[in-house]
Amino acid sequence: MSGEARIGVLLSGSGSNLQALLDAAAAGRLPARFATVISNRADAYGLQRAEAAGVPTRVIDHRGFAERERFDAAVADALAEAGAEIVVLAGFMRVLTPGFVERFSGRLLNIHPSLLPDFRGLHTHERALAAGVERHGCTVHFVTPALDAGPAIIQGVVPVGSGDTAETLAERVQRQEHRVYPLAVAWLASGRLALTADGPRLDGRPLDEPVRIGPDDPIEGL
Repeated sequence: MSGEARIGVLLSGSGSNLQALLDAAAAGRLPARFATVISNRADAYGLQRAEAAGVPTRVIDHRGFAERERFDAAVADALAEAGAEIVVLAGFMRVLTPGFVERFSGRLLNIHPSLLPDFRGLHTHERALAAGVERHGCTVHFVTPALDAGPAIIQGVVPVGSGDTAETLAERVQRQEHRVYPLAVAWLASGRLALTADGPRLDGRPLDEPVRIGPDDPIEGL
């Protein structure tokens, strides 16, 4: 995959990570075009962000499907119809079925608000504070059938302060999300990143550990 890859984005809410991707593309830092943005919620603000950028949108309400597999199949077909080569989850609050994941294997990315494998699932900031960790952050990973368990690509790291609340921590982590997610998507879109049978490779080299970026670390040149 190289050149102007076509991206499909799935979201359920505000779409702040979508906006980071759109901004990166507009600045020439993401060699891709946006094929479609799909939401399972008609009131998702991310749809307005997409429309403002001239990206086609579609709503596929999961409540109209009796089975998860049929909903996922409808979403997968819509992505294929739009010509999406890469699928990016940007706050898509649905657990995807194995059939969907396999259909887009190696082309499906997610960002999770913790330093995986720590704190899979929900309420990550509250759990990080309760555990007393010194560092927290976010992880971009390839999606596999197991929830939040796919190979990690890059992590944005933030220190945890004694006065942090879940809200202040979430705000700092989100700033890191907006830095590292466009970078990972750009790597995949340009062909620098690939998922192989032996795990992810970046520039042809095994990515045994995710790239880690602190809040003050530059990302230019990575």
